[in-house]
Amino acid sequence: MGSTIELNAADGNVLSAYVARPEVAPKGAVVVIQEIFGVNDHIRSVADRYADQGYLSIAPALFDRAQKGVELGYDAEGIEIGRAIAFDDVTMDEVLKDVEAAVDFVSEAGRVGMVGYCWGGSICYVAAARLGKKISAAAGYYGGQILPYLEERPVVPLVLHFGEKDHGIPLERVKIIEERWEHIDVHVYEGADHGFNCDARGSYEKSAAQLALERTLSLFAEHI
Repeated sequence: MGSTIELNAADGNVLSAYVARPEVAPKGAVVVIQEIFGVNDHIRSVADRYADQGYLSIAPALFDRAQKGVELGYDAEGIEIGRAIAFDDVTMDEVLKDVEAAVDFVSEAGRVGMVGYCWGGSICYVAAARLGKKISAAAGYYGGQILPYLEERPVVPLVLHFGEKDHGIPLERVKIIEERWEHIDVHVYEGADHGFNCDARGSYEKSAAQLALERTLSLFAEHI
């Protein structure tokens, strides 16, 4: 279903992206924002899933600025490498330029939504604040780096998903996020841990993943 293309960011950076097209005329577009593990098999499968729902989907390779073709496993080594790239080798301003290039590419399909996981969940929050003229809705899963950007007010409908047992994002932090902006829709999934949406990880929680997907699709159905 999918293919790999190249995108050109506004500052001249060239990055790859995985694109999945629906079999029928798209009803809109979805930008899928990666975890710290790169655009790997799981992220491509997520893009495919949104294409199956009728959206032109794209997953930009946001690590390409630092290192091309990064695809990491969900082990200690993958976590170490991915965190180093995400938090040391690229900046949020740079990443948002690459995200915007992906948004521009799929905007041919109409309104654009965004969904992101882990590192990508935090990026979705920032995009909801900064790219409001180009995206119509966003959904972030277990974004652990939202607090540094919390004073940036999301200007598009935003749903945030968190796991009750995610020790990296204590519920106290989730409460701060929820209380800062009343228009954000925050959900906590009982018994779910970090990465509960990813069926390639041991923390996968099928029921939480399905409910979060239903809520995200409802958001997109309303606003895209």
